[in-house]
Amino acid sequence: MTGLTDAAIAVLLGGGVGVGAWCIAAAMPAWRTPALVRRIGPYVRDVTDPAGTTLSDAITDPTVALAGGIGAVWRRAQARFTRLLGAAESLELRLAQAGRSPDVAAFRGAQLTWGIVGLGFGCAALIALIAAGRVSVAAFALPLIAAAAGVVARDLLLSSQARSRVARIEEELPTVLEFLALCLSAGEGVLGSVRRVADVGTGELTAELRAATVEVDTGATLTDALTAMTRRIRAPLLTRAIDHAVAAIERGSPLADTLEAQASDAREDAKRTLIEAAGRKEILMMIPLVFGLLPLSVLFAIFPGIAILQQGF
Repeated sequence: MTGLTDAAIAVLLGGGVGVGAWCIAAAMPAWRTPALVRRIGPYVRDVTDPAGTTLSDAITDPTVALAGGIGAVWRRAQARFTRLLGAAESLELRLAQAGRSPDVAAFRGAQLTWGIVGLGFGCAALIALIAAGRVSVAAFALPLIAAAAGVVARDLLLSSQARSRVARIEEELPTVLEFLALCLSAGEGVLGSVRRVADVGTGELTAELRAATVEVDTGATLTDALTAMTRRIRAPLLTRAIDHAVAAIERGSPLADTLEAQASDAREDAKRTLIEAAGRKEILMMIPLVFGLLPLSVLFAIFPGIAILQQGF
């Protein structure tokens, strides 16, 4: 393992020296000073180059050149990574539910970044193990495992954000529906009520309503905008409420009564969901009691008797 240890130390020292040398080269005035042509070009352009087409575009700063090269390589790697994992419809749905831009390529780029960071941590851990002399054959798979864990962790984080946002939307739904019913009962129009709630509210659902009003302002009908919102979020309670509201608008039924009924149903569903969650949490709370405290109390009760019997009393 001496050779591996020496190689690990060499990688660490070489990487540090390389980064330091690059920083010194980038900070040197000879690299950072603009070329003479660029410095005098603006003052003589009206005589020598009125169109500004012959000015040299050479880059003298090594950091700028490196950034341009890394950017091109990164875009190619991001495109290949997107083609490798694919642009699944479920990913677009989760991005919409999380309130993020539906750009699958950008999310794949974020996943690739997390994978590279995980790969870096895995390599650092492997080098540390080699330097400590505790490396094994299985340890060489650590960078790949860390990279895969980074990619999967970013996907799991998106799923968690999507679930949390959908839950917040369903929590806000009864209040928003009641506020809409109140505005309608006061004599305001449907679009005006939606716009008022979107302007006054500050939650996730009101943000979606603001997006719907923007679609209406660009030429879409209110029913189409609300239906598109439900397809984008796919929250069961919201979908049911919007479907009933759209049906009431199309039939000309009293919309305020429909919204009040949907708000009442949403509150009942929220209560039922809360009771079910409390039941699951109660069962989970019993696990440490049954498998932890109970056996420990039994051991405390039995162990003194066993010790006395072993002593012959």
